[in-house]
Amino acid sequence: MGKRDGITEPWGTRTPYGPGEPWPVRVDSHLDGDLRPDDVDRWVRSAAVLHSNGDGLDIAVKDGRIAGVRGRADDRVNHGRLDPKDLFGWQANSSPDRLTTPLVRKDGELVEASWDEAMDLVVRRSKELLDEQGPGALGFYTSGQLFAEEYYTLAAIARGGLGTNHLDGNTRLCTATAAAALKESFGCDGQPSSYTDVDHADVIALFGHNMAETQAVLWSRILDRLAGPRPPAVLCVDPRDTPVARAATLHLAPLPGTNVALMNGILHEIIEHGWVDREYVERCTVGYDDLAALVADYPPERAAEICGLDAGEIREAARLLGSAERLLCTVLQGFYQSHQASAAAVQVNNLVLLRGMLGKPGAGVLQMNGQPTAQNTRECGADGDLTGFRNWANDAHVAELAALWNVDVGKIPHYGPPTHLMQMLRYAETGTLRFLWVSATNPVVSLPELHRIRSILDSPRLFLVVQDAFLTETAELADVVLPAAMWGEKTGTFTNVDRTVHLSEKAVEPPGQARPDLDIFLDYARRMDFRGNDGEPFPQWHDAETAFEAWKRASAGRPCDYSGLSYAKLREVSGVQWPCTPDSPEGTERLYTDGKFFAQPDYCEGYGRDLVTGAPMEPTEYRAMNPDGKAMLKAAEYLPAHETPSEDHPFFLINGRTIYHFHTRTKTGRAPELRAAAPEVWLEVSARDAEAAGLAEGDLAEVSTPRGAVRARVRIGGIRDGVLFLPFHYGYWDVEHPAGKDGDRAANELTFTDWDPVSKQPLFKTAAAALRRVGAVAAPAAEPVPATVDEEVVR
Repeated sequence: MGKRDGITEPWGTRTPYGPGEPWPVRVDSHLDGDLRPDDVDRWVRSAAVLHSNGDGLDIAVKDGRIAGVRGRADDRVNHGRLDPKDLFGWQANSSPDRLTTPLVRKDGELVEASWDEAMDLVVRRSKELLDEQGPGALGFYTSGQLFAEEYYTLAAIARGGLGTNHLDGNTRLCTATAAAALKESFGCDGQPSSYTDVDHADVIALFGHNMAETQAVLWSRILDRLAGPRPPAVLCVDPRDTPVARAATLHLAPLPGTNVALMNGILHEIIEHGWVDREYVERCTVGYDDLAALVADYPPERAAEICGLDAGEIREAARLLGSAERLLCTVLQGFYQSHQASAAAVQVNNLVLLRGMLGKPGAGVLQMNGQPTAQNTRECGADGDLTGFRNWANDAHVAELAALWNVDVGKIPHYGPPTHLMQMLRYAETGTLRFLWVSATNPVVSLPELHRIRSILDSPRLFLVVQDAFLTETAELADVVLPAAMWGEKTGTFTNVDRTVHLSEKAVEPPGQARPDLDIFLDYARRMDFRGNDGEPFPQWHDAETAFEAWKRASAGRPCDYSGLSYAKLREVSGVQWPCTPDSPEGTERLYTDGKFFAQPDYCEGYGRDLVTGAPMEPTEYRAMNPDGKAMLKAAEYLPAHETPSEDHPFFLINGRTIYHFHTRTKTGRAPELRAAAPEVWLEVSARDAEAAGLAEGDLAEVSTPRGAVRARVRIGGIRDGVLFLPFHYGYWDVEHPAGKDGDRAANELTFTDWDPVSKQPLFKTAAAALRRVGAVAAPAAEPVPATVDEEVVR
């Protein structure tokens, strides 16, 4: 067994392999202190919860506490590998500042309370507002980190119990565009491809996807292909010089907000040079003529001028994509959180469809997620989707769900589209939304234009409930705080990007009075006395496994069909891909292998929207456009971003993630190795821009927008001229200064309130900014914490 530094060597030892060969096994593990594997009392099945990859792992339990993790060799996702957040993030569970008792606000202060007192307050306020204003006064904002059973329960309570249209998840910030793009092209959410396509592809294109940091184990898979015989070519589209860019065959660094122009230029070349699978396009798609006509106006010279690229780079990228025999494309936040997000992501789908690259090994598209259970939020209906990928605008789908829940169809709001988060905040700002229940997310750090968010959530007109494991920046503003159990302290299932379902078992007891989120939601439902049409309590389930069985029934016959799964099966098999049915009991590796899609007018999840305006398509229009349920090629013209650099603010500002932290550092900031690896916010500046501003490496700089200013140490290089980058993880809280209110390091102080017209995803990557030097930084960098982990390569 070998050793490595899990921080400075995040991707571990290479295990090269060639196309079509199985990815070799390498088991990574890390135990607390001097603990050895033989000292562990028991190992408990789970999967990674601090990124979207879904790495299968076992939790080590010693003396009733979590004491480490090891990758599972038999897992279909990671073949035993773990990334830095997997290896060290579990330490947050035993952090001394865990919430262990409910808190309620009295005389302006949060004080400890009993569960009865806290829940009575929540229920009393709920009933008052239902009587005064109706269900539209109440809203829920949840996460991409809970379990399927919890999302399904929350969706049932909000839609079928209260009847509110105001339910969304923080998947709105990270993967709403993934769902929207899949619906626009294929009629339904659900990733067409599989991680195993990395094993077969001869070209892999990453569009706005820094996989090396957001999905480090999947990047290890690509690195192992690159180290093996007949490696794939890699295209990277990203304005930063990321590890992906440095490994790429070709790196395009377009200006932020110009992704649609770039994609139109590439599609122009694909069509112009005849790199289109005409037979596939004719048999399986609609919309080709309109797409071809639009992209004809985007020759490489025009696209290059818009994007700040050389026309030759666009031609070279198109040639690489157009000559691929097995093309795999992935997309993430560089497209999703930027201008014209859905339109750009759909153009990647168009590329795959034009090339006929679906349904075969090594070919396809993964519109990636940013969170570990974002797929479940969407499947279960805990965001702007209807449970089971049903269609809000299809009365038969709503009636089907009402029958499953045994509630009147009129109880489920479907008079208009569900309320997305940004609109919910507008309602709270104007006073029509009076109650907001936030679970497992921290909007006071993660949302754009934070001074506005603080003002809304701190308003005396809003009754704020926060359900979390820690007193986050958001929880500090709450009227009621409910202490929640974390991963490893409860049981449930979660599903990753490529539709792989894992079971996460309870390993240890939660601290103090903390409760699983599922128990909290069900307690609320019972206290509210929700009932089905038969007079029995609603929801009809009472624990994790009965909730899973109910979810299976809701998913049956829909694209995300879980009916062939069970807890017993997931205890035997380390990861199964849906749809998993009695007819496909081992799961389904790829969708659309037969050229048939989930797009039939009576079955599809949505009828689509105009990619530029967001205007919804009417059902009759959809039937006329796509009567046979084919995949849809949809064109979009490029439009300039709403905020662009000016004389006063001459830079583009983008924000994003680092490999060592997840979201707002609620968990990773409490893991010593991860905190030491990236203790403070920093600012990436190109060498030319740094020189012009008089900045040296490590200097303190101020970056400002019309909304505010952030001060950060400078890192020079790694980004194109004219663009600045801030990681978004850093709020006010810090383990070293937990009471601090240092508001000048949160990247979202600078972002603005705007969103994509189709997916309603906020835009974090197109702000205009100014830069100035503040001074040299005298404080030394934090000393790294030793981070030795074990890895065993299995030949």
